[in-house]
Amino acid sequence: MRVWLSTIAASDATKGGSPGADTRLKGRARAINTLLKLLSYLPLRGLHALGRATAWLSKRLHRDEARIAQVNADLCFPDWPAQRREWLARRAMSENAKGLFELAAVWHWPPARVLDQIQSVEGAEAIDQAMAEGKGMLVIAPHHGAWEVLQMWLAQRVSLHALYRPPRWPELEALLNRGRSRSGATFWPAKPSGIRALFKALKAGEAVGVLPDQAPPGEGVFVPFFGQPAKTMTLFGKLAERTGAPVVIGWAERLSEGAGYILHWRRVSDEVNNTDPEKAAAALNREIEQVVRQRPEQYQWTYRRFSRREAGEPNPYA
Repeated sequence: MRVWLSTIAASDATKGGSPGADTRLKGRARAINTLLKLLSYLPLRGLHALGRATAWLSKRLHRDEARIAQVNADLCFPDWPAQRREWLARRAMSENAKGLFELAAVWHWPPARVLDQIQSVEGAEAIDQAMAEGKGMLVIAPHHGAWEVLQMWLAQRVSLHALYRPPRWPELEALLNRGRSRSGATFWPAKPSGIRALFKALKAGEAVGVLPDQAPPGEGVFVPFFGQPAKTMTLFGKLAERTGAPVVIGWAERLSEGAGYILHWRRVSDEVNNTDPEKAAAALNREIEQVVRQRPEQYQWTYRRFSRREAGEPNPYA
């Protein structure tokens, strides 16, 4: 889910549960939805222009996201010249802001109009071949490019289920689910009941999508991601190993000047379903790295990916 929406939810949720606070939170959710609806009258090029402007302003206001992006660039690309790492942090801010304003289109345009922005799809045969095996399909969908567009396209092709982490703000949860469910996908909360639903979907031969590149609050292992120890979920490996479902990875490349998107799909290494949780998680991160290196500026570098550390290790964002 979007970092900015989660930040709003977290900051307001700590102010108490008084009736006045509840009214304010519900009003904030309605205001966000109204703003996105108004913005949806703009073409994609206009939405992306607003994203660039917002990123520029955030940088000038010394927003924390800019600092986080720079820390991540320095950690993950130490062999790059300093000037190139600064470029990566700036561009990541811009691309992330474009993704924010894209929600106006994804949540309020007719789905057919959103899908019309997709200029081409590379590797779509990987989807067809995986589904033809009859074991369901697992989809790795990292926070890279326009992942909201990716799931909308996929949900038109297969019966898609996905897991999400409920925000602290219940009103925000309804807003997120209403917007995303327009694609036809089914979203389950990251709870035991949701995990059981994913296993059931795979057993029924359906597709399950997971955004696996955020540090899990609970169970996980520390394995390398761009050379840095990153707490990584073990759930994905368990889903793959226990069901034998084929695994694909996909991302939606955002084209410049609002020209649309190119979707990329491919089958991944069988190592992601290794019975050893650490080996499976490490293979998962390697697959994500391969995607990110294609257009590193379109990855969500504004996220504190390495904030959860092993005992005694300092937090690089502190």
